[in-house]
Amino acid sequence: MKKIITTIIVIFVVFIGIVVAGPLFIINEGEQAVVVQLGRISNVITTAGLKLKVPFIDEVVRYPKKIMAWDGEARIIPTAERQFIFVDVVARWRIADPKKFYESIKTIDAAYSRLAEIIDSEVRTVVTRNPLIESVRNSDIIMDRSSGIEIEITEGSEEEVISTPMQVNYSHEPIKKGRRRLAEEILANSRGMVPEYGIELIDVVTRQISYSPELTPSVYARMKRERDQIAMYYRSQGEGKKAEWLGRMNNEKRSLLSAAYMEAEEIRGRADAEASRIYAEAYNRDRSFFDFWRAIESYRQTMPKFKKTLTTDMDYFRYLYSPRQ
Repeated sequence: MKKIITTIIVIFVVFIGIVVAGPLFIINEGEQAVVVQLGRISNVITTAGLKLKVPFIDEVVRYPKKIMAWDGEARIIPTAERQFIFVDVVARWRIADPKKFYESIKTIDAAYSRLAEIIDSEVRTVVTRNPLIESVRNSDIIMDRSSGIEIEITEGSEEEVISTPMQVNYSHEPIKKGRRRLAEEILANSRGMVPEYGIELIDVVTRQISYSPELTPSVYARMKRERDQIAMYYRSQGEGKKAEWLGRMNNEKRSLLSAAYMEAEEIRGRADAEASRIYAEAYNRDRSFFDFWRAIESYRQTMPKFKKTLTTDMDYFRYLYSPRQ
């Protein structure tokens, strides 16, 4: 009887141990796992759900299935001209083959370290082989936009439009690859080195490029020189347009003044003719009164200006002293 009870207790303890050890385990969404049996991979699980394992023997190593980000440190790298710049890149990656990942790296931290070695090495290689301008610009679009702008000036009516193409002529280094192409080259080179670790490298992006303190003044000076060339051209174009518009305005002003002067002279001529006709008509009606009125008007204008009168024995003063007039 005691043996039976002992056997039951042993069986119960073993059962409890098996339950505690957990023959069942759950793989959540966004997870994948490698089942290791006595140091050897016995199963690779890539789907979510309830799974079985051998208690006390199988070890479940879980890995994220999602896309992860690798954030590198900004490093100072020389360009082809031996000009030093700070380059900061980021990458996205995921575990594509859990079996290879476990066999070669095992942990996520080790994967980050290995990615840092590979990507930093390729960034240094690519940046060092190319000029500075290739790393800081994507294309010549900003230069092309600055060098060809059409301005429409409407004058007079809506139908009269003058289009003036403005071409900025200045020299700059052409972009052969550009910042984006360099990032693609880094990605291609790095991507070929990570499959052996069970890793898929999705992309590599240059997050930031900054100049070293020694390089910053020369870069700013070059940028200022390029902008000054564009501004100088715009100013010359503006001065030319200003001279053209001022000349057009002066011509129009002279034309308007000439027409107005001609019209004023015509009106003045007609008015003088009318005044002469009225004077002649008044003179013919009463000549003596007309002479008297003209003399009085003349006295009003000239007498206040006389400071000294030596004699009045003149025909001009006949209406002042002659009682018969």
